Amino acid sequence: MTDPAASTLFQPYQLGSTTLRNRAVLSPMTRVSAEADGTVTEQTAEYYRIFAAGDFGTIITEGSFIDAAHSQTYLRQAGMATERHVQAWRRVTAAVHREGANIIAQLQHSGPQGQGNAHETGVLGPSAIPARGEQLAMYRGQGPYPTPMPLDVDGLTRVREAFVASALRAQQAGFDGVEIHGANGYLLDAFLTDYLNHRDDNYGGSAQNRIRLSAEIARAVRTAVGPDFTVGIRISQGKVSDLHHKWTGGVAEAATIFTTLAETGLDYLHVTEHIATEPAFPGQDSRSLAQLAREFAPNLSIIANGSINTSEPAHTLLEEGAADLVAIGMAALSNRDWPLRVLREHPLEPAFSPRKFGGLATVQDWELDADAQLTIQ
Repeated sequence: MTDPAASTLFQPYQLGSTTLRNRAVLSPMTRVSAEADGTVTEQTAEYYRIFAAGDFGTIITEGSFIDAAHSQTYLRQAGMATERHVQAWRRVTAAVHREGANIIAQLQHSGPQGQGNAHETGVLGPSAIPARGEQLAMYRGQGPYPTPMPLDVDGLTRVREAFVASALRAQQAGFDGVEIHGANGYLLDAFLTDYLNHRDDNYGGSAQNRIRLSAEIARAVRTAVGPDFTVGIRISQGKVSDLHHKWTGGVAEAATIFTTLAETGLDYLHVTEHIATEPAFPGQDSRSLAQLAREFAPNLSIIANGSINTSEPAHTLLEEGAADLVAIGMAALSNRDWPLRVLREHPLEPAFSPRKFGGLATVQDWELDADAQLTIQ
């Protein structure tokens, strides 16, 4: 591409009620660097400010737990559950806004993948079936995942209410929107996953039933925050505990999921795969998950995420119309000015291996050196 500035990547975009300066989004990444009660710090504000100064149009934060009960997933995870959390997040949103970027809060309930909670013992899920695999050491976990306690009707009500209350807190904290975490094996995705959800009520069985809780929460959040606040949801097939999972119903299941969510009042779908440009169902269909979301939810904006380390997949997804926005993850950690580097055709540093961060995924001091990170001025 001869003139990067003319590409779709660097054009403004209207995401719900929010005008974005470009199509580059910082992907949500768990950093377990909050205080013990989930309060984010001045370090958090500087961490996100640097990405905004690097010309990302939108920042989606790490997932924040939504209540002082069972929603916390990791020790020292950020929270959006108390007034103290709100006050601390205001410093972050102000820092990002000063750099001209927008910021969206991701709201998360751990579900069966909980491995560190300062408030309650035990984890919740659709059924008494543990997540596969082992807890993540980089987030202070060890051993197999615990067997969850199945949520009853009252428990489902509490979950919906917690998402709504947390979204309202994010609004008070100065965020431009919220993203409901419905992906990666956490609570809402556990309901969507057939092998974790053996319920025989309206929340189990068919794909329509398994996406019901996510849809109800999306509607409730939209109603609570009003029309002038951006609301999206993150959706995936793979999980923290099962990276290669595919929806067993294939394209038909994708159609049910995306058409249902498209009717809830959401502004966007954030679809994440290991590789965003690859077919969602190899051997069955050539379309990526982003392309399927586009087809079955044509009225929603689509954010694509997954191994978008260089400009090539970003341009492909945007120019071919599969996505409206692209979310950059690991490559952003090594290139906090990723958009500027692409715009000015400056070489990108290779995406970091997680080993770069040592044993824990906490924010490192070297990440807060703005002069070292923002090399393109």
